[in-house]
Parts: sequence; C-alpha cells; structure tokens
Amino acid sequence: MKRALVLLLALLAFAPLAHADPDNWIAYKQPVIAFIHATIVDGTGAAPKHDQTLVIVKGRIAELGPTADAKVPTGATVIDARGKTLLPGFVMMHEHLFYTTRLSPYYISPMPYSFPPLYLAGGETSIRTTGSITPYIDLNVRDDIHAGKRIGPDIDVTGPYLNGPGGFTEDLPRLTDAADATRTVDYWAGQGVTSFKAYMQITRAQLKAAIDAAHVHHDKITGHLCSVTFREAADLGIDNLEHGFFVATDFAKDKQPDQCPKGGAESIASLNLDSPEVKSLIELLVARHVAVTSTLGVFETSVPGQPEAPQAALDLLNPTLRDLYEKVWKKAQAAPGARATIEQAAFAKATRLEKMFVEAGGLLMGGSDPTGFGGVIPGFSSKRQIELLVQADGFTFPQAIEIMSLNAAKFEGRDKDIGSLTVGKRADVVVIDGDPMKHVGAVEHMPLVFKDGVGYDTAAIFKSMRGQIGMN
Repeated sequence: MKRALVLLLALLAFAPLAHADPDNWIAYKQPVIAFIHATIVDGTGAAPKHDQTLVIVKGRIAELGPTADAKVPTGATVIDARGKTLLPGFVMMHEHLFYTTRLSPYYISPMPYSFPPLYLAGGETSIRTTGSITPYIDLNVRDDIHAGKRIGPDIDVTGPYLNGPGGFTEDLPRLTDAADATRTVDYWAGQGVTSFKAYMQITRAQLKAAIDAAHVHHDKITGHLCSVTFREAADLGIDNLEHGFFVATDFAKDKQPDQCPKGGAESIASLNLDSPEVKSLIELLVARHVAVTSTLGVFETSVPGQPEAPQAALDLLNPTLRDLYEKVWKKAQAAPGARATIEQAAFAKATRLEKMFVEAGGLLMGGSDPTGFGGVIPGFSSKRQIELLVQADGFTFPQAIEIMSLNAAKFEGRDKDIGSLTVGKRADVVVIDGDPMKHVGAVEHMPLVFKDGVGYDTAAIFKSMRGQIGMN
C-alpha cells in the first residue's frame, strides 16, 4: 500500500500545476522603482541604516543612500517603505528540488514545479541544489528559469550524490572505487552541473578522486560526511562541509577509517568545546579555507521542545505528507528522557561550534535542506534558518543576513553581482514588514521579494501552492 501511494505521488510530481498563473505572482515589473524611507540591512554585516532610499533601474540597484539626499528619477514607481526593512536576496547553499516522503526505500518525490517559486517566496533568489536525485530535472529547471520560462531562483546545480554502498535511498549512485568517482564527476560536469557533493558512505580514496576531478573542471565540492572526518576531508582539499558540525565524526571514539561510527549525536553532545581537538579542527578548517554550511532547521525537527512547523507552511503539504509529518513530529517530541537530553545537548553544542567557527575567521553559509521527516518547507525554511542563527547561534541579525547572502555569494564567486544591497548589483531585494533587529520573528512577514528588479507577491505564490508539495 505504501509503495503504491508513493509511486502515485511520483507520477503526479511530473504534472504541471493546473491552476497556478505565474503572471498573478508579479506585483512590480516597472523599469524604475524607488523605495523611500526604508531601513536597510545590506548583507555586509554592517549595522542597519534608517530612512534610506533604494532605487532600481532596469533590474539593477542604481542608488542607495539617505532619503534626504536621494534623487528619485522622474516617473519612478515609488514605494513608501516606512516601517519596512530591506534585505538582500538570500543565497542559499543547501536546497533540493525534491521532498522526502519518509516511506523508505521509496523516499523521494521530485518537486520541479512547486519548489522554485516557493524558494523565491521565502526570499531565496539564488540557491545550490546540494545533492541531486534527478540531475536532469534540476538542470532543466535551472535552464528554464534562466530563459524566463518559469519563475524561481538562480540555481547552481549539484550533481548526484557521490556515495559508496549504502545511503538513504536506492536512487543514490554507488561508487565502486576512485576511478568510478572520477568518471562520475567528469560525466556530470560534461552535462552542465556546476558543483558536487560527497555523501556519508564515501571512502577517502573516492573523495580525493572526486575533489581532484571537480577542481579540474573548476567546480567546487562539498560534503555531508560520516565515513570521512572533517579533518580528513580538509586535508584532501574539500571546499565546503555541510550541516555545520552536527555530522562531524572527528570526535567519535569508535571511528574507524572509511566507516561511519555509531552515535553521532552522542559524540557532539558529550564534546568538551574547550578541548584542544575542537580548537585544532576549527583552526584547520579556517586555514584551509573550508566553508561550512549551517542547516539548523532540519536538525531542529528532531529536538524535543523545539516548535512545530508553522501552520502556513503545513498548508503547502498534501494531506498524506502532512499526516506523516505530524505523526513523526509528535513521536520526536515524546522521545524518552535520555534521548531528549542527548538531542538537546547536541543541538546546543553544534550551534555553539558554528559561532566559534565564525569567531575564528571561518566562512559560514546558510541552507535549509528540506529533508528529514518533513516540516522543513521551502518558503518558510529560509526564515527559520535566520531565526535560529540569531536565537540558537547567537549572531546579530545583520550577521545572520551576511551568512545568508554575501558569504555564499563570495563562495560562489558571484559577490560582484549579488549578495548585498550595493549600487551596481542586481536588484535582488527582500522586503520585511517590521524591524527584525528588535524581534527576529519579523522575517516571517515578507510580502515582497524582488529578483532582477521584478517584485513577486509572496502571498499569491503561497495561495497557488497550497497542498501542492508532494504533488508537483
């Protein structure tokens, strides 16, 4: 019965949304638009600036400065932004174009129609699909968006997971040796993917071959690792590590070469953050310029005491997936005392490690990763990541926005064009109703997102997508 249900969901995933009219999502498309009296958080980590005017001309930021000194072009469409905060479009580094159904092994349902506009509605104007199950879908969606055939963020397409035997789904490749890793990278680089991701069961030899092959193609490679430690991966030349320090196996006492240890959460929960081994690992990552991607939202779902996904996000799930999420979330909340203590301690220490990494000079980026047992939902997961960077990691709001925008733009080599609100850059602008410096939850109120100077009505997108996740 479960198999039949998921096969039906997979078939429905390839049917375009019948009732969605993307033209209804566009609120502003005028060539010249001026926001006046706005608060600006520019993405550089700098303190906010108040009573500012930002002028968009033909999709670029043409002027940004105090409203009293601004020259609004004649004929501009003027938006009074009193009480609003403008942010740069988010550059998110761990997104997917699939959703997890949790009915293993039939685990994945492609979401090529619903996810791109939902990501955009959550402020994400550029994303990396960090690990692909269906690379050709990701490539075609990317190309369609670039050609203006559909609406969504720019997409850096990551190739299929680079993994040895094992993994969470039968859709994953199974590398046999280092030569196979090289062939796989070479093939997908030739097909147009622009980054790669190593996965949990990869060996050091396979990872080294994949890193070297990716670098030959001038592509970067990241990893959600387990069998290989963070230190080993850094020594091999990896560019990026996923999931903060939640999945680091460097501190597991039973770690064996090329094998995943048991009790990953336990090793983080019991970790002495002041130990020399912690300091040494962070120093190594910083010295080797290995970036780290924070994905707090997906780990939060397993921590008793953390909130459920918001109602508006759950409304986007089809009834089957919503029911699955509700059941598993309640089970996670009711975890036995010892398990709950471990999960809570691991979450607290892993978030502290992210802050320590940044304080040591490391490049931290943000992602949402809509996997796990559900509840990490495009359109809302980006907002939650910001909230957790502030509430759990202890960053200021401007620092959190820098992590979510300019840091990733720098990693992607695109910081001259995107990642901050700067004159000359592309007009990717997120509009917030309220002051998130006073209350970070204000990011939940995001009525407009501009990409390339075109403003999208987020409420209209969400209305079109109710019940669609799991269907399209």
